[in-house]
Amino acid sequence: MQTLKRGLAMLALLFSPLTLAQDLNAQLNDWFVQRLAGFSDDVVVTVRTPPNLLPHCETPTFSMSGAKLWGNVNVLARCANEKRYLQVNVQATGNYVVAAAPVSRGGTLGPASVTLKRGRLDQLPPRTVLDISQVQDAVSLRDLAPGQAIQLSMLRQAWRIKAGQRVQVVANGDGFSVNAEGKALNNAAVAQNARVRMLSGQIVSGIVDPDGNILINL
Repeated sequence: MQTLKRGLAMLALLFSPLTLAQDLNAQLNDWFVQRLAGFSDDVVVTVRTPPNLLPHCETPTFSMSGAKLWGNVNVLARCANEKRYLQVNVQATGNYVVAAAPVSRGGTLGPASVTLKRGRLDQLPPRTVLDISQVQDAVSLRDLAPGQAIQLSMLRQAWRIKAGQRVQVVANGDGFSVNAEGKALNNAAVAQNARVRMLSGQIVSGIVDPDGNILINL
């Protein structure tokens, strides 16, 4: 009889709300560590949902919608036919890009202009740049101070072609390719769309390649 009571007590402990909450927190921490690999090597997850609203299975499957990676997020936990939305706070520490020296508005960012800094990614402004290669040769849209976190909204890519410039238009079709010269009607960076007035007066649109040619697929 005593053995049965001890067994029931152990089961009650294993499936108590507190125990389930602790186990769920550990599972979510492991899940976010994998999800944020390459961005952060130090992840701390805290479940904000009350214990009585947590899923009742031992190993729920997790998923998220949206692009937000850290901070306060909602995680969908599934247990067979049961679905629970969990309020979770994710702290993530990793590297992000900052200005290494003063940069004036209109200045081009080079290797000496930027550096990486380590800190809490969840406390940074939205769209802060994490990959330093994203900012190389970009043009600053505002003055930047040393140590300032760089956001994508502060930059534009350098123009590969400029309005009024003579450019080569390359039209590719099934088994053929035709080149012709025209005049660019707008500024455009690599991989952006450019409009070109041909010598005939016709206006065409295409994508700027790294060599400054305008590519059109027929």
